[in-house]
Amino acid sequence: MFTGIIQAIGQIKTKDTHTKGAVFSFASSELDFSNVAIGDSIAVNGVCLTAIEITNNSFKADLSQETLDCSIFGALSVNDEVNLEKALRLNQGIDGHIVSGHVDGQGEVVGKATEGESTRFKISAPQSLVKYIAKKGSITINGVSLTVNSIDTNVFDVNIVPHTLTATTLGRLNVGNKVNLEVDLIARHLEQLLNGEA
Repeated sequence: MFTGIIQAIGQIKTKDTHTKGAVFSFASSELDFSNVAIGDSIAVNGVCLTAIEITNNSFKADLSQETLDCSIFGALSVNDEVNLEKALRLNQGIDGHIVSGHVDGQGEVVGKATEGESTRFKISAPQSLVKYIAKKGSITINGVSLTVNSIDTNVFDVNIVPHTLTATTLGRLNVGNKVNLEVDLIARHLEQLLNGEA
């Protein structure tokens, strides 16, 4: 589990694709790897990945073809920047919201406008996810916990404050960019309970 509060920005160091997925390595001088062990989870742009190799400032992870298909990782390249968050530990508080690291799909930036010191983004979501996105509800974009301001059909908007713009990669987003989306976990479980699927 994660919180959606990004701890560091990193870069894709290597990307090796194969017939069933890919192996990526990610480097960051900002993330403390001293308490990370092989087998630990790290969220990269909101995708929960398992560390298979670790150095003082980087780690390597396997990505399945399913992950490449569901997320924006298939389109990312070496040197692209990514958001990093180590897994939530029981002695931590939760400043964002509960994030599983299981991306539900891809959205697209369809609008970007400055409002005072903040920036408002409009994101189009796949129709299958719209029912889980609520005004003033939580959503995760590229691993960042955000609050939905409003939603119209399949387009929702979020207002991002200056700190988040600089502490994450969201400030680099432009119209046309694709993003990883994870909807609120509680909304998904409520649907299962109401439909008798749990």
